[in-house]
Amino acid sequence: MIMKNLMFTAGRVLLTFSMTGCAAVLGWHLWSFYMEAPWTRDAHVRADIIRLAPDVSGPVAEVLVSDNAQVEKGTPLFRIETDRFELALREAEAQVTATRAAAELAKTDFERYQLLASKEAASLKERQYAESRMYQAEAAYQSALVARDLARLNLERTTVRAPASGAITNFSLRRGNYVVSGNAVGALVEEESVYVAGYFEETKLPRIHIGDPVTISIMGEAQSVTGRVAGIAAGIEDRERSDNAGSLASVAPTFSWVRLAQRIPVRIEIDDAPKTVRLVAGRTATVSIEQRSNRVALRHPLPSAITP
Repeated sequence: MIMKNLMFTAGRVLLTFSMTGCAAVLGWHLWSFYMEAPWTRDAHVRADIIRLAPDVSGPVAEVLVSDNAQVEKGTPLFRIETDRFELALREAEAQVTATRAAAELAKTDFERYQLLASKEAASLKERQYAESRMYQAEAAYQSALVARDLARLNLERTTVRAPASGAITNFSLRRGNYVVSGNAVGALVEEESVYVAGYFEETKLPRIHIGDPVTISIMGEAQSVTGRVAGIAAGIEDRERSDNAGSLASVAPTFSWVRLAQRIPVRIEIDDAPKTVRLVAGRTATVSIEQRSNRVALRHPLPSAITP
């Protein structure tokens, strides 16, 4: 009976130590993963955003797309009233006709004075004056051609087209609105430009390399997205320093004992994404980078301790 109680007590102690050891090992691995493994919950989906702005000003005559529409490059988005631009083109074309006639007349006069001067029937001064008028008329004609081309270009720019393929967003333009040249009326999220920006603590940078595979978990999505490290930022802003007019650094005279690791942006290109996952620019993500040591271990497993 005593032996049975001793064995029972020893078993309980052994079980307690085993569970404590397992918990310690598990805790150590979790702590190491949290502190050292290259992963972060501070990541966001990003994309190239193009501001949609007209090149000419005027009232909107027609809106051809709606907000959040998918468009191809060159798709007409909206049109600006063309009346004044058509009139400007007609005026420029009339100016081209007038200056062309003046240039031809000036050239004829020069050729005539040149012939008379060769026969000493006209003075050298008259020939030079005729030559000067010819060059001035030709310059006026070339200037008129440029003005006509500019008027034609402005007329073409009354139709605003998509600069790239993608999705229209923040677009609330209506017919009759007056748009101003250079002022954005919406944005276009360029397709095929979506990537993930992960902000990693600087202490984890030694374990991050270009080309490392990445697992991306978008908040609210059940399926993960795969990608790879495409680039690591070369610099971030130094908040403890500011430049003054004397070109000398102004450094804060304080130093905190608790030093927080800076976060460095890492660009992650997306390799494969399930069709059900909506990669909306701005969404929150968690990214985990597979370390090289893990990949080497998988490709070159350790030899078995027991040799047959």
